[in-house]
Amino acid sequence: MTNQILENIKKVLVLGSGALKIGEAGEFDYSGSQALKALSEEGVETVLINPNIATVQTSEGVADKIYFLPVTPYFVEKVIKREQPDGILLAFGGQTALNCGVQLYRSGVFEKYGVEVLGTPVQAIMDTEDRDLFVKKLDQIDIKTIQSFAVSSTNEALEAAEKLGYPVIVRAAYALGGLGSGFCNNAKELKELSVKALNYSEQLLIEKSLKGWKEIEYEVVRDRYDNCITVCNIENFDPLGIHTGESIVVAPSQTLTNSEYHKLRELAIKIVRHIGIVGECNVQYALDPESEDYRVIEVNARLSRSSALASKATGYPLAFVAAKLGLGYGLFDLKNSVTKTTSAFFEPALDYIVVKIPRWDLGKFSGVSKEIGSSMKSVGEIMSIGRTFEEAIQKGLRMIGLGMHGFVENKELVIPDIDKALREPTDQRIFVISKAFRKGYTVDQIHELTKIDRWFLHKLRNIVDTAEMLEELDSERIDLSVGNAEVTGDEFIEAHSFNEQNNSELKEPDKYQNNEFFKFNELLRLAKQQGFSDYQVARALYKDNITDKDPLRIREYRKKQGIRPFVKQIDTLAAEFPAQTNYLYLTYNASESDVKYIGDHRSVIVLGSGAYRIGSSVEFDWCSVNALNTVRKEGYRSVMINYNPETVSTDYDMCDRLYFDELTYERVMDIIELENPHGVIVSVGGQIPNNLAVRLDNSGVNILGTSAKSIDNAEDRHKFSSMLDRLEVDQPRWKELTTLDEIHQFVDEVGFPLLVRPSYVLSGAAMNVCSNKTELERFLTLATEVSNKYPVVVSEFIEDSKEIEMDAVAQNGELVAYAISEHVEFAGVHSGDATILFPAQKIYVQTVRRIKQITKQIAKELNISGPFNIQFLAKDNDIKVIECNLRASRSFPFVSKVLKINFIELATKVMLDINVEKPEKSAFDLDYVGIKAPQFSFTRLQKADPVLGVDMASTGEVGAIGSHFDDALLTSMLAVGYKIPEKNIMISSGGTKSKVALLEACRLLKNKGYNLFATGGTQKFLEENGVESTFVAWPDDENAELKVNDMIAEKRFDLIINIPKNLTERELTNGYLIRRGAIDYNIPLITNARLAGAFIKSFCRISQDDIKIKHWEEYN
Repeated sequence: MTNQILENIKKVLVLGSGALKIGEAGEFDYSGSQALKALSEEGVETVLINPNIATVQTSEGVADKIYFLPVTPYFVEKVIKREQPDGILLAFGGQTALNCGVQLYRSGVFEKYGVEVLGTPVQAIMDTEDRDLFVKKLDQIDIKTIQSFAVSSTNEALEAAEKLGYPVIVRAAYALGGLGSGFCNNAKELKELSVKALNYSEQLLIEKSLKGWKEIEYEVVRDRYDNCITVCNIENFDPLGIHTGESIVVAPSQTLTNSEYHKLRELAIKIVRHIGIVGECNVQYALDPESEDYRVIEVNARLSRSSALASKATGYPLAFVAAKLGLGYGLFDLKNSVTKTTSAFFEPALDYIVVKIPRWDLGKFSGVSKEIGSSMKSVGEIMSIGRTFEEAIQKGLRMIGLGMHGFVENKELVIPDIDKALREPTDQRIFVISKAFRKGYTVDQIHELTKIDRWFLHKLRNIVDTAEMLEELDSERIDLSVGNAEVTGDEFIEAHSFNEQNNSELKEPDKYQNNEFFKFNELLRLAKQQGFSDYQVARALYKDNITDKDPLRIREYRKKQGIRPFVKQIDTLAAEFPAQTNYLYLTYNASESDVKYIGDHRSVIVLGSGAYRIGSSVEFDWCSVNALNTVRKEGYRSVMINYNPETVSTDYDMCDRLYFDELTYERVMDIIELENPHGVIVSVGGQIPNNLAVRLDNSGVNILGTSAKSIDNAEDRHKFSSMLDRLEVDQPRWKELTTLDEIHQFVDEVGFPLLVRPSYVLSGAAMNVCSNKTELERFLTLATEVSNKYPVVVSEFIEDSKEIEMDAVAQNGELVAYAISEHVEFAGVHSGDATILFPAQKIYVQTVRRIKQITKQIAKELNISGPFNIQFLAKDNDIKVIECNLRASRSFPFVSKVLKINFIELATKVMLDINVEKPEKSAFDLDYVGIKAPQFSFTRLQKADPVLGVDMASTGEVGAIGSHFDDALLTSMLAVGYKIPEKNIMISSGGTKSKVALLEACRLLKNKGYNLFATGGTQKFLEENGVESTFVAWPDDENAELKVNDMIAEKRFDLIINIPKNLTERELTNGYLIRRGAIDYNIPLITNARLAGAFIKSFCRISQDDIKIKHWEEYN
């Protein structure tokens, strides 16, 4: 059969998802990369629009042409006009791409340029996204949906709720990750939520609440010949009411009956066929736990957030297959490229269990609610694999990186009201369940309070039972130095077998009764099978007397006893074919390994970055992938350890062996002992692998590149500071202080302002700049307990200083390549939240020369071999070093792509002891500039104060390239969601310095015909300087005619500039109400004077039409 679609398609445009944000993260980098790979394999020319410069899909060689432009109808049409593609893929860039595609379809752009939408037809997309159409479509085939009304105003929402009866759930159309959704128990809550939701979506669905039902999801694939299979079914640990992205989820489902499983599977296929999906989609259900009654919640006619998880969980590359189906292939035509033996028509069957756990960073935000619900707040996720739920959940709880060791044996949580904490879930819910068990709550009691299925709770209870039995042992009677021969043998194993159904009933023959040692041996094996780490076992035995050496003693002892993990492949072939995948995981619930190791020292292990979080995101996946590619090119076996399903580094063909497992010392050592590698790379995955360097080095592991000792000398603040003093390199004065008297003494020496960094943090306030004693005392009271155990680092803060970054690669202490970039904002904004300009445009030649000199000194002193980053402060040619990281930084992808020199490829060659040539000096002379701009997700974080400071808050970034600064800045600002204002701009410009900084920009706005509105001090200042503006009162001014908060609610502003002034209560309260109002009413907000000035100047000097439509290769 000839493929007529493919015959007509020679060039395809793929829409990316833009910057990572809450609800739309790295999974779309993965799915987009897969789609581009599938198209390239068919010889189709690919054009990609994606401004996310940090991702793998925007790397050289992935797409034929890459446009770092906003994914908006305006720019996409410009690219279509220029490139004349035959087809377009809308389903691989999340909601951003889908919404953009629907708008272009409605406005006739595809028809105008003869562009065919490949895969699912746009009408089918609209049938699933428009809530009213969706319900009507499913009614046609008698599929039950939740009783609901589609509304487009708050009054209609209130009327619908009256008919349905409270509680109700609100869902927004054309929104991702539950944006604008939530439960409402009364009219007041509904009014508040619907007003905000309607700022982000034109249509809401008011649904009858089914809170407490189970939530189940099926990933379904269909081709144009109507062949259809389900690839994976997923069950939420939490009941309906908590968004899938916020819930722990399990694949395959564990608590469904055979009848329920097949009923929902058949319905999913029926739905997908009726809607006319071509490619992949997911169907989400609510299932009544007391009967087989169900309701369809939604259908996503695109690659969903779960599709990356489902692909990695099942070894079925959904995005790759979906792209091929979009080109006209049938499922029967395609081979599963992971299994290599089955066709894409073969439904995977899992012999293991996968658990996904979300990662939250709510502690980063001031004022944010910690409750989780139907709208996403998580910033990343992990995927753990085990043979039992107990094993997988404990591995997963370590992976999320919140300092927990598993379900038990953690630091004590202080929970004043356990009943309330179980009823009203927060990001700590799973640990509240652990605490409840310890306090004597039964499975039934916890089930009643949480509605979590009893099956899961019984499994968690098993873990607690094992912990309690370990804790009851007398550790003094357990001698871990006893040799192997004394305790093993068939007789012992037989006598100490355990009953899996109830592990608390240990079978012990009389001759071993009361023998602590033999009890321990049996419990140790059981604990490891339930996912206990060596640390957890040691903590259960030694309680608060545990030392750093105890987990290592447990490790050595269990190895002597032959208690070691086995390596298993992901096997989804139900024994119909031999499994031969490179997807691996470690488990204690097996009797043999699936991999034979030859120990030839030809493996190079790259440690990945783990769960995405604020401060460590997709940029480190780019670094990991490029390191793996280079390792392979140089003839080594590439091995990756990572557990993030959203990443490209965990894709099936990125490395020779992929361990989907923990990045803990224990697990990394387990793998190193099996692989016997040439060495390990710790410097491309961010801080997690970097933190392991010293411990791995102490265990005799060959750390490739910069030595662990040098890494420690840079990471340890005292050692690094002493080194800078030795080199006579300046640094801001700082001290680690343990009493309030010492802090006040330091203030007397240095003066204000100061940067205060507590080591023990309460209430989410981690760092702050304090300008006077009142502010300092207020912050310390809010933030920390100051003591010997919890010291506070206080540093001199240099106002109005420029922050400059040096990203570099060195070999044996000699500088090989470097990139100097500058922040638009002055120091005081975290480098991850700053707008970064490269190459630096506005710093003195003398400053550049001094920065290079200092960099060379530090590289030589630390004998750096590999990637590193140094942050500098510069003011009037006075240069100070803030910090140095001997690893790749977040800006490595950005500078590599702007400069077109792959820093990670160079660094990896250096770490493999390959001599590299320095790039020619002319390579650093660019006739264009790049801007990296941060993406914030404050819309998701109800009540959070959207203000920037020294603690990072952004969830992603974009990069734009332009022929000059204004061009690049305007493009980058549009790419993160800003719009050029039409008429009205509100300015509250903070202190005197920021008022002066914004004066020229305000004059420019006035000259361009904009209407300016200003709060008291700002309005007076502008008037004194000849700039006309209208006075608007602060929110707390009850008698005023024009109040800023009322005007925000009426959406009368197109842009709000609010510069925080100081930490007085009135400033904090009014400023917060203005800033939060801007976010809740979807009005663009800027809180930094230098960025506001730069943005205003850029859109006043050039228009959107002046932005050059050029692809990456055209900049040279």
